[in-house]
Amino acid sequence: MSFIGELISIGVAFSWTATALLSEFGSKRLGNLSLNVLRMSLALVFSLVLFLVVTGSPLPAGVSTEACGWMLLSGLVGYVIGDFCLFQCYIIIGSRFGQLFMTLAPLSAALMAWVTLGQELTLVSLLAMLITLSGIAISILGRGEHHRLSLNLPLSGVLFAIGAAVCQGVGLVLSKIGMNHFEPVASTPEWLIPFNANFIRCIAGIIGFSALLFMRKGVKPLGKALHDRKGLIVAIATTIFGPFVGVGFSLMAVQYTAAGIASTLMAMTPIIILLPSYWLFHERITWRAVFGAIISVIGVSLFFLG
Repeated sequence: MSFIGELISIGVAFSWTATALLSEFGSKRLGNLSLNVLRMSLALVFSLVLFLVVTGSPLPAGVSTEACGWMLLSGLVGYVIGDFCLFQCYIIIGSRFGQLFMTLAPLSAALMAWVTLGQELTLVSLLAMLITLSGIAISILGRGEHHRLSLNLPLSGVLFAIGAAVCQGVGLVLSKIGMNHFEPVASTPEWLIPFNANFIRCIAGIIGFSALLFMRKGVKPLGKALHDRKGLIVAIATTIFGPFVGVGFSLMAVQYTAAGIASTLMAMTPIIILLPSYWLFHERITWRAVFGAIISVIGVSLFFLG
């Protein structure tokens, strides 16, 4: 079937859109920390089932000491700090603007790779960063008093969103370093390695989020969340569409098409999410917001295709 990789990539963009919308609803209903503890726990369960079906063992294979250390660090940065910031920004400014700021994640990853791995930053990459930042600025800035620019969103939500994007980019590079330390195992297919790596990241996520929940609010909110049927359904759906289906199909997409094309199509979430956020949360959508989202996605596209 022609264009199967492109179709899968678009499907991933819709999957991540669903994740963002569900996460916004779940965070407001269950609380940021309770939802993340449930997500990490469910992701571990799904991973154990996947390993058992594919390899016959419920545990990830080929995990060296170095790989484990890097993946735990990646989980701390990407999940505990990054997802905490992301879900908090969903509560404050909503998933639509949150996903707009997440277009900064590839740029953050590029800067991190330049610092740690010595990967080159080209002029095209720098131009892509500038275009992406311009698109975000168009969406969130408006005219204030005396014709000065003013921020149309709460500053705290913007800072949480930027923190989430930076942590996701840094966490991605740490994951790349960690996966390079996995030991090859005959019974484990190569495509399963990212899932093995994510399993270790989820362990860091459970430990970190549980500690934060206990220190801030105790275990009572988690107990309440476990008795919230609608909240649990949202948590399960968020886990399936996010770290499970989203990750799996994003890996599949790059097997059938160029990584740059796949990454560009998967970065369309800020545009796709506009109408659902209007229908579900009655958020006002302006031409400025639409134009800014398109510009940001063009910036990301240039970054991957340049």
